[in-house]
Amino acid sequence: MVTSAAKELPATSEPEPIARTLRLAEVFAARAPAHDRDASFPFENFADLAREGLLALTVPVALGGAGAGARDATRVLGIIGKADPSTALVLSMHYIQHLVMARSTRWPARLSRKLARETVEGVALINALRVEPELGSPARGGLPATTARRTETGWRLTGRKIYSTGAPILKWYAVWAKTDEQETRVGQFLVPAGLPGTRIEETWDHLGLRASGSHTVIFDDVVFPLDYEIDVRKPDDWKVPDVTQATVHAIFVAAIYDGIARAARDWLVKFLKERVPANLGAPLAALPRMQEVVGGIEARLAVNARLIDSFASDFDNGFPLSAIEANIIKLTVTNNAAAVVEDALSLTSNHGLSRTNPLERHYRDVLCGRVHTPQDDATRVSAGRFALGV
Repeated sequence: MVTSAAKELPATSEPEPIARTLRLAEVFAARAPAHDRDASFPFENFADLAREGLLALTVPVALGGAGAGARDATRVLGIIGKADPSTALVLSMHYIQHLVMARSTRWPARLSRKLARETVEGVALINALRVEPELGSPARGGLPATTARRTETGWRLTGRKIYSTGAPILKWYAVWAKTDEQETRVGQFLVPAGLPGTRIEETWDHLGLRASGSHTVIFDDVVFPLDYEIDVRKPDDWKVPDVTQATVHAIFVAAIYDGIARAARDWLVKFLKERVPANLGAPLAALPRMQEVVGGIEARLAVNARLIDSFASDFDNGFPLSAIEANIIKLTVTNNAAAVVEDALSLTSNHGLSRTNPLERHYRDVLCGRVHTPQDDATRVSAGRFALGV
């Protein structure tokens, strides 16, 4: 059985990217409370990640990166998620895009190479901008309102994207938009950040993941090159999801929320060992009830570790996987993570909800897993429809 303790080995026994991540995690964890309190973006964390070569983790070796697959990426994201989940969330979106670029036959090779080179050389992050106020989550269907109009001088983009994670630091946007052609197409366009007509509206004031900079990005007739079209198709051609995108997104998100739960577990164990009520005369850890609840937490985390590691390994080894299975794992892991933090709160009374203790922050952060795409209800409906053949 993989336990919490077994999952976190000393840095000297780990592969080099993991060892570097563990060292950075200590620094990120120290910064996290202030960034959460102020909802400020952790720019310095990404400078550190770039210096250690970790922004290029999933960039192919041939293009100067580490060439890591899903298994190493989930380990890195879990470690950083435990230290600062906002940083991990931004990083996960960047990792996903580079994995998709490396495996996709639709991404223009010239653009893939360009973005890989920039990532290897410095702080050059990318994320997909998909969600809109009217559309909601694109995972639930519907055409975007954001429109790309083709002209002789380039595409002209107009629209508004909400929940644009990492907006303050992104260098590139992969924007989900429709064309204004007679026969409408829909898909992704690569848009450099900071072009005239682009504006970031600081709308992200959230319960959890407050430092993720998931603001609104507004495009007002933004011009970009015609050959920055990534993958644009007829709407019906998008009914089958990109397997790489769907599977790694779900498992990366799961790893981050599992990391939050592990941070809560570690704080709880320390609290129970050190808290000695006068009427007990011994640490709370001596009580059978405390031991039972902590044992239940360990069971949930052990299940999470197996699910994440085995699925990520299967992905790297080329086993056939489905988006439905990936989403079920995300559902299971994030609900286990939320239950872990709730169990920790049940043992700590007012201490756990005090803003002077990190458990309160972990609780706010882990709750975001329940609304993070793919949402639980959509996952259950998809799994049910598949099982029933309807």
